[in-house]
Amino acid sequence: MSSHLLDMKGIGKRYPGVIALEAVDLSVGAGEVVALIGENGAGKSTLMKILGGVITPDAGAISVSGRVVEIDSPADARALGIEFIHQELSVLDNLDLAANLFLNREPVRGGLLKLIDSRRIYSEADAHLRRLGLNLSSRTILGELALAQRQLVEIARALAAGARLIIMDEPTSSLTLAETERLLDIIRELKAQGVSVIYISHRLDEVRAIADRVVALRDGRNAGELQRDEIEHARLVKMMVGRDLQEFYHHAPENKPPRPEWFQVRGLRTARYPHHEVSFGVARGEVLGLAGLVGAGRSELARAIFGVDPRADGEMLMGGESVRVESPRNAIDAGIYLIPEDRRGAGLVVDFTIRENITLPGLKDYSRATWIESKRETARAVQMCGALKIKTPSPESRAATLSGGNQQKVVLGKWLALEPKVIIFDEPTRGIDVGAKAEIYALMRDLAARGVAMIAVSSDMEEVLGISDRIAVMHEGRLTGILNRESFSEEAVMRLATGGG
Repeated sequence: MSSHLLDMKGIGKRYPGVIALEAVDLSVGAGEVVALIGENGAGKSTLMKILGGVITPDAGAISVSGRVVEIDSPADARALGIEFIHQELSVLDNLDLAANLFLNREPVRGGLLKLIDSRRIYSEADAHLRRLGLNLSSRTILGELALAQRQLVEIARALAAGARLIIMDEPTSSLTLAETERLLDIIRELKAQGVSVIYISHRLDEVRAIADRVVALRDGRNAGELQRDEIEHARLVKMMVGRDLQEFYHHAPENKPPRPEWFQVRGLRTARYPHHEVSFGVARGEVLGLAGLVGAGRSELARAIFGVDPRADGEMLMGGESVRVESPRNAIDAGIYLIPEDRRGAGLVVDFTIRENITLPGLKDYSRATWIESKRETARAVQMCGALKIKTPSPESRAATLSGGNQQKVVLGKWLALEPKVIIFDEPTRGIDVGAKAEIYALMRDLAARGVAMIAVSSDMEEVLGISDRIAVMHEGRLTGILNRESFSEEAVMRLATGGG
């Protein structure tokens, strides 16, 4: 009998023209944390969907505690003690936290009456929330919470189910550093209690911190495995992409003379921080990083510049001329584009095709009278798919079927199909693998070479230090300082991000 809690042997899955998985093996011991890594499209999601009963494998066998099992539905997976924490949140905004934690498994009382035991639900929900450091009443409506807090509720829901094996898919993508550390501590506590974890993350520092073992997939096959004492950043990257990434970041030389600020924001006050003015400028061909802790007001600033949120005050200038932006349409007409943090919810229409998403902002350019010229649309979509290396069998594929990195490229492609002058990236590589990150950074360098002014909001310290020519740092709605490259350091950014001078 196997000593593993989970054994997946020779798992295979094929789709027309595509080998998603070929003879993949994965094992997890009781109380073991196994990190599953790989580029987007490597097969991680397919393998986990098979484990979760969402899709059926074409080959291979799955054993749980030494017993061969058939997992034909998510209910089968839950019955075996397998719980998922998805990157795309599945909590319900209109319910309170307790209802989210116990949805579809509410405790009952009253014998045959089977009345929902609300007192027990709220009591147990409060305990689970405190365990995650969420000092909130379980009666709070979930829709009132910030994105990071909703992520923690999703995690609390899985923990409340008492799982034997928890699959965490990018669980920290929306968490602060303190929240991330708390989650890693919770994983260590679960491990001590004999609970197993499959940890899927593109944040390799987290993998190094938490994993007992790392399994890498590449092109639907096993690409390697590392034990605890072998886990190093360079080896992780090489297993994932099959090559060394020598030049991950490229930026302007430190001794390059400063350029005039072409796009300027003056005295802008957002609705969230109406008493705090923000002023800064960006040169053509420059990447201005925008750093700060969660809640600093960076995304609100980006949304106000793009016209999604109303401004309390302030103005914007482009080449010295005032730019009126009261709506996203005004911003688009002016050449100011936003790539939002939530690419699925705000950047794409996921049920539309790649072609429809790419041409949507400039649809009038593909229309004659009231008719859309689909051939012109298709030609532009094919051009963008080739230029941005979007991995898809056809521009007629739905955006929902793409990996995170390719979805981000589609969002970028719809703006490049127009004439960008200013592009705001809000978390440009959130939830994207290391290989796709390198491609996104290369696209940003190409845009800089074309003279596009860029603002990059990022919570990834390594990223903001690597891609930026200058870094503007925010704290509670205020701009606390701007750093030139020669002044870059984690300490300098954190000092400004916590309100220091």
